[in-house]
Amino acid sequence: MLEEQLKAFLETVKSDEEIQQKLKAATDPDAVAAIAKDAGFAVAAEDLKKVQSEISDHELEGVAGGTANTYRFASFPCAG
Repeated sequence: MLEEQLKAFLETVKSDEEIQQKLKAATDPDAVAAIAKDAGFAVAAEDLKKVQSEISDHELEGVAGGTANTYRFASFPCAG
């Protein structure tokens, strides 16, 4: 279920400039999870931490338009 929700969220992000802007400002998994929840997706911060290493930088850049600020999503510190 998590993978489906995350994939659906990422697909939505590709076409939603408002969410893209919010993600650019996100600095940690909790912020990203809150953005996903507001958009109607069940994505938890802890789950994001687990899959973070599985998502390539290239995929993230493609989803959010390739801006430098969105790279923070991929590089935020993880607990563990």
